[in-house]
Amino acid sequence: MKRIYIALIFYVSIVSRLISQDIHFSQIQESPLWLSPANTGFYNGYLRAIANYRSQWTSMGNPYQTIALSVDAAVLKSTKKKSYLGVGLLLFNDQAGYAKMGSTVAQLNISGILRTGRSSKMSGGICAGMGQNKANLSSLTYGNQYTGKDIDATIASGENVANISFLYADVGAGLNYEYSNASTDMLRDDVFSLKIGGAVHHINMPMQSYVSSASYRLPMRYVGNVQARIDFSGTYFSLLPSLIYIRQASASEVVVGTHFRYRFKNGTKITGLSTETGLNIGVYYRLGDAIIPQLNLDMGKYAIGFSYDVNISKYRTVSNYSGGLEVYLKLMSLNDALFKRKREHGL
Repeated sequence: MKRIYIALIFYVSIVSRLISQDIHFSQIQESPLWLSPANTGFYNGYLRAIANYRSQWTSMGNPYQTIALSVDAAVLKSTKKKSYLGVGLLLFNDQAGYAKMGSTVAQLNISGILRTGRSSKMSGGICAGMGQNKANLSSLTYGNQYTGKDIDATIASGENVANISFLYADVGAGLNYEYSNASTDMLRDDVFSLKIGGAVHHINMPMQSYVSSASYRLPMRYVGNVQARIDFSGTYFSLLPSLIYIRQASASEVVVGTHFRYRFKNGTKITGLSTETGLNIGVYYRLGDAIIPQLNLDMGKYAIGFSYDVNISKYRTVSNYSGGLEVYLKLMSLNDALFKRKREHGL
């Protein structure tokens, strides 16, 4: 019976993959190009590279595993210009289950960023790329292989199974607006910032051709997010709340929470003379699904973060409250390097 139970769990997971819901991350702020192409180059720096790894549902025995890599840069950035470009590349691979069903995506992003005032800017971005979905169905077992006691994989299944693979093109777009106001001196900037963004992915609704007669199209994914930063004046503490909403077909996801930040060293974000470092401790909640504690160490140009989904959905009786481990590594080239500040000012 145990094998049958596992088979049923796998069947549910494989069907959910066949209707092609997208991957997701718990540390969504650290997967900005996946969230929206408008995030490309939309930060205080010149170059950013982020690697993400996620393992989910280890209690199944064949967990979902996702690896992503994104690189983006600000191009033609200068204090003499009100606008500049962002360019980026997003790669990810996702795989799960006994059939090793998964997807590989390569996506190019480009954005236009406009300074709308001394304290505000906005961006619009588009992305275009190629995806490949594949699975090895020959590794599955079927009902007619059940002997009455267990499943015998040597019994002919009667199914026409093989490796399946297909390619598709994909397109998306997004918008961002950010307001950031700093109380500035030479030693520290106390910042209040608010960022609002939205995006639509799979605008072309690409065909998902698992079988020759397939007529299923990948539903558009809608994303909305609000993020803020609130520095407490005269202290080394900040609050970093955020809210993310994602909807794709009938599936929706809401993630809300905050990080509490302790700054080891205060930065001067406006003058660029000093780079801020700090430790973030946060708790997020994915509605109806998981509580997500997070820990991030930010050393300015380098950062590392961990999170773990504590599953509280109805699936917890099988998962034993285990959800997913997630890790990210980030490298950034910031605005604080002297030659870069000279370049921005046209010197």
